[in-house]
Amino acid sequence: MVGVSVKLELDPDRLLPADPQSRVIARDLYDAVAEMPIISPHGHVDPRLLLDDPAFADPAELFISSDHYVTRLLHAAGVDLADLGAGTSAAGDPRLIWRRFAENWHLFAGTASGYWLTHELVTLFGIDVEPGADTADAIYDTISAHLARADYRPRALFDRFGIEVLATTDDPMDDLAAHAALASDPTFRGRVLPTFRPDAYLDPEAPGFADRVTRLTEAGGTAADDFAGYLAALEARRAHFIAHGAVSADHGVREAYTADLDDADAAALFRQAVRGELDARGAREFRGAMLLRSAEMSVRDGLVMTIHPGVHRNHSTPTFERFGPDTGHDIPVTTSYTENLRPLLNRFGMERNLHLVLFTVDETSFSREIAPLAGFYPSVFIGAPWWFLDAPDAVVRFRSAVTETAGFYRGAGFIDDTRAFLSIPARHDMARRLDAGFLAHLVRTGRISQAAAVRIAVDLVDAIPRKAFKL
Repeated sequence: MVGVSVKLELDPDRLLPADPQSRVIARDLYDAVAEMPIISPHGHVDPRLLLDDPAFADPAELFISSDHYVTRLLHAAGVDLADLGAGTSAAGDPRLIWRRFAENWHLFAGTASGYWLTHELVTLFGIDVEPGADTADAIYDTISAHLARADYRPRALFDRFGIEVLATTDDPMDDLAAHAALASDPTFRGRVLPTFRPDAYLDPEAPGFADRVTRLTEAGGTAADDFAGYLAALEARRAHFIAHGAVSADHGVREAYTADLDDADAAALFRQAVRGELDARGAREFRGAMLLRSAEMSVRDGLVMTIHPGVHRNHSTPTFERFGPDTGHDIPVTTSYTENLRPLLNRFGMERNLHLVLFTVDETSFSREIAPLAGFYPSVFIGAPWWFLDAPDAVVRFRSAVTETAGFYRGAGFIDDTRAFLSIPARHDMARRLDAGFLAHLVRTGRISQAAAVRIAVDLVDAIPRKAFKL
């Protein structure tokens, strides 16, 4: 109601089972892992945030403008993205942006974003009333006062959050100077690892593909249309990343399609691609060939290969043209692995040095394809739910979908996959609570012992992601 403040609080047993006996077991399991360090092997935090250690600008930039989970729901309710400072739009008055968000707080009820935001507001800033028209300014001022303090700088929060490993996502031509500086800084104790993200250099339909390939091959000293030189240049950049601590290469492809083409056929497609003469069918074949070649490179150099397919990126052309990418309109599509990955797995599926982590935003594929593949191929690991699926109920469905087929140890641990730095502990805490509840159910139904459940809970946080990502 307008003018009436509603209390904002966190239930200490949130997300744990409602059944009292299961809850007791789950609480013990959660307590065993609650304070363990965070391993974040896939995310999008800019490493310069930790290198430069600036004060966060304001609550609106921190919680709203840069978080497309938040802006997309406000946009769906009729708020213009320009009024939220999203994407390439000019920065607006942060207090007005915050008021728009607070007035629409009810939109986030029951969503993962609402859960994470509540966690952040309560645990980091001591906010005890819900955002609303009547509380917006007071909450804004409280957060701003905290952000002015030294213990709310990024490095201090990194330590407070207990982050042990944080992976970023980086362009293949990045010099990785920020990573090198962090690694050599004796005052910084964490590990910030680059991740090789080559999509724009492998997809002929990506904007600027030919220009990127030219820069890549020039750095390698070969002609832009020399396929062998192109492959060598990619491997050289991978080696550069490995030298700076990288453990994985990430592929955010539309589909997990692979094609086993010989050198001559692949080279012919490549020459057409750099000349801008490749049709849609040829572009698909070249992408498929390069996804398979990327797996071959991983077999040689050991980089974990993660595949994040099944997203129609920048679905709204008018929004993309006005605000740019990553502004909330990446929409899931049906995803298939069994046939699409067969050429790759026929070549490299038994290779012990290949760790292939399969993610999806099509949750029907977890039980139908991903878990069965991971339950046979030594190279395949099950990626955690991400994007639309990294939400409480979806995570529980994920556990049910994959565990009976592949168990817990063919997974890759939880990933937060976020640019929203302050939400990292909220997301990992959510995963730990949900896994505790799932394990408690197995204990209560006599399927595993409580001792086994404790061991698995700990391994899900530590040993499992370390193994999958070769940490």
